[in-house]
This record gives sequence, structure tokens and C-alpha cells, in this order.
Amino acid sequence: MIDNTCVIYTNGSQECERVASLLQSLGGEYHEYVLDCHFSQRAFEAEFGKDAEYPQVAIGAKHIGSLKETLQFMKDNGHFT
Repeated sequence: MIDNTCVIYTNGSQECERVASLLQSLGGEYHEYVLDCHFSQRAFEAEFGKDAEYPQVAIGAKHIGSLKETLQFMKDNGHFT
């Protein structure tokens, strides 16, 4: 169970859909910010760096990172059994 609201910065890719499904399955409430609707690629790169991958995930006030980093965070924090 995820206690904090999550934020996903998405470009609509399969990885973005996978992280949204993961958060939903863990009972987390999340908000999606969509490329070219809520932010530009330039703003994304300014926030996360030019090499940042989609999705970027934050849980509560903590920036977690990409799908791979989010999966590792979930594993390290006991969200998977």
C-alpha cells in the first residue's frame, strides 16, 4: 500500500502505462502530467535533465525516477512480497 500521492510525468509510452498500472495495483492515488498537454519537452529536460527517461515518478515530495528506479524503490521499501 502506498500512503502518499504519486505523480507520473508521462509521454504515453508503454513504460508509463506500466508504472501507472503498478501504482494503481498497489492502491496508490496518482496524478499524471502528460507531455505536450501539461508540460513541454524543454520543461521536462530542465526539471529532470537531458538524459532523463519517461516516466519520471515522485511519491509524496520525493522524486524517485524512471520505471526501473521506481521498481527498485518499491522493492527496497517492501511493496513487493
